[in-house]
Amino acid sequence: MKKHLIFLMMLVSISNSYAQKQQGTSAMGTQEFQGMAVYESKTSTPDMKSRFSGNREITPEMQKSIEERMKKMLEKTFILNFDKAASIYKEDERLDAPGQNNGGFRMMSSMMGGGGTYYKNVKEKTFSVDKEFMGKEFLVKDTLPKLQWKLEGETKQIGGYTCYKATAVKQVARSDFRNFRQKKQEETKEAKDKKPEKTEDKKTNFMDDFEMPKEVNVTAWYAPEIPVNQGPEGYWGLPGLILEVSDDKTVILCSKIVLNSKEKAAIKAPSKGKVVTQKEYDEIVTAKMEEMQEQFRRGGGRQGIRIGN
Repeated sequence: MKKHLIFLMMLVSISNSYAQKQQGTSAMGTQEFQGMAVYESKTSTPDMKSRFSGNREITPEMQKSIEERMKKMLEKTFILNFDKAASIYKEDERLDAPGQNNGGFRMMSSMMGGGGTYYKNVKEKTFSVDKEFMGKEFLVKDTLPKLQWKLEGETKQIGGYTCYKATAVKQVARSDFRNFRQKKQEETKEAKDKKPEKTEDKKTNFMDDFEMPKEVNVTAWYAPEIPVNQGPEGYWGLPGLILEVSDDKTVILCSKIVLNSKEKAAIKAPSKGKVVTQKEYDEIVTAKMEEMQEQFRRGGGRQGIRIGN
């Protein structure tokens, strides 16, 4: 009887030891969980034909070239590497054709959502993104904007995953030019008619013919099967990876997902550039763009614009 009891105790001990080992392995697997997602981002192209209508200086060839470059800036491929705590979102690197990677279009591309590495840490609720603006490097570091998501009951399939709909209202960053909208011709004409006759000494705001909404409506589709609080760009806060998100002008759609690959990507925050908050960066960009517009208005558009330290 005594030997039988000892044998049972040994079995229990071995069973407990095996269970603890399995739990440890499971916990490690959860901790090391990592994935990669490819996203296609498309922003609706402005109506360039109406913008250039009546401008004799813009030839059809020039207009076509501008439209092609605008399309390139507004249609991009991004890669999101993520784990349970953090992620990096970066534009897919491609070799540009000769003469197409000039500074002006690189700057505009950055203001249209491209360029740089967007790092977000959902545990610490912070983000950092490196930006290049007019030859100067900035490191935007701030608290992650928290959207008040409303979970809807609607579902749809994206890449074999059942995704659930969520909606929210997002505050617009003033440095994100994807959200600019040209004012209606009636509004622009009315504003110009109200201007005084003498305007030589009055500064012209570069946004006179455009408007930036303070907020936009956002629709997201997330997959609970991929249990990470992550998504493209600055989107997060849903119980599953966000596979599609759209606002008034931009649609970001996941086209490929790889989970727990043998090759683990390094998820590290960018570190180069002058550290500024999102608000400070927005103010720098809008102030310099207004300065550039004023120089062009006064015939000094070829002069350089310096960004102070």
